[in-house]
Amino acid sequence: MYWLLLPLVLLLVACGQEAKVNKEPYTDNQFLMGTYVTIRIYDDGKEDVLKKAFDRVKDLANKITVNEPGSEIDEINAEAGVKPVKVSDDVFELVEKAYQISQESDGGFDMAIGPITQLWHIGFDDARKPAQAEIDEALKLVDYHKVKLNEKDKTVYLEEKGMQLDLGAIAKGFITDKVVEVLKDNDVTTAIVDLGGNVYVLGHSPRGTDTPWTVGIQDPNQARNVTVGSVPETNKTLVTSGIYERYLTVDGKTYHHLFNPKTGYPFDNDIAGITIITDKSVDGDALSTAVFSMGVKKGMEFVDKQKNVEAIFVTKEDKIYLSAGVKDVFELNEESGYTMGDINDLK
Repeated sequence: MYWLLLPLVLLLVACGQEAKVNKEPYTDNQFLMGTYVTIRIYDDGKEDVLKKAFDRVKDLANKITVNEPGSEIDEINAEAGVKPVKVSDDVFELVEKAYQISQESDGGFDMAIGPITQLWHIGFDDARKPAQAEIDEALKLVDYHKVKLNEKDKTVYLEEKGMQLDLGAIAKGFITDKVVEVLKDNDVTTAIVDLGGNVYVLGHSPRGTDTPWTVGIQDPNQARNVTVGSVPETNKTLVTSGIYERYLTVDGKTYHHLFNPKTGYPFDNDIAGITIITDKSVDGDALSTAVFSMGVKKGMEFVDKQKNVEAIFVTKEDKIYLSAGVKDVFELNEESGYTMGDINDLK
């Protein structure tokens, strides 16, 4: 599976909740979709819900994963320029959401980016820097306007041969939200869902009363157990995009895996990693890509205009910038070597 986004891991430290909640969780950890999926449930007597949650992950992954036998997204891509493909309600919902995000992201996200991501194939053994002529040809096929959705028949049609959907930028968020639905439907009140860095913290932690989880933000330039700081959160999702995990180096230049659908090259700006905090993980996924494309200053201006959305920017210059809603609660790790930046100092 090719995930367009590979978020940095968020370390979770518990600090609050009450009756019938265990301090030690029921936990399962499985390698799925090319990443580690971890679910921790703290409610007493809810161990059986772990299987239901993982069954949901596997079901959705089988439908969405590219280059997977039986994948509905694969079938859509294979029938590009040929015929519409009838899909499940889950996949139609995901594709419909991707179309909406493509419209609203001002060029930062295009659901039809597949010809570009497959051309570079960063993160795989055959990754390479394509010739400019190849990129120019692939760009002709990157146009979400040519994705036709039929809500009545639940069909998806790509108008030109060679078009490809790549929903990796929002798929993990979509699946995370569906897993949280499973937990809530089974009366789970306290849990952590982590799909390779797409993290949702449900309820409060089990070590106190009405105290939020403390979520540590990993340093994108250091080992996984080093954090730049932390924030307290409850019933929120934290999603990160960054340049540090999946990349390709050619002739001394490094190319990461977050692609500009207008140029066919990775976005090039001052961001090393960005964490979006919001209510829905699929929205966090989408926003992390869109905001990453803007750079710190424009990205911050955009975030501060959104409702129920916060952001933590980590730059290549070892600075941290915070949106208005987390300035008073973010706790800097003084040993990380990072310093707080002032957005007004940026051009």
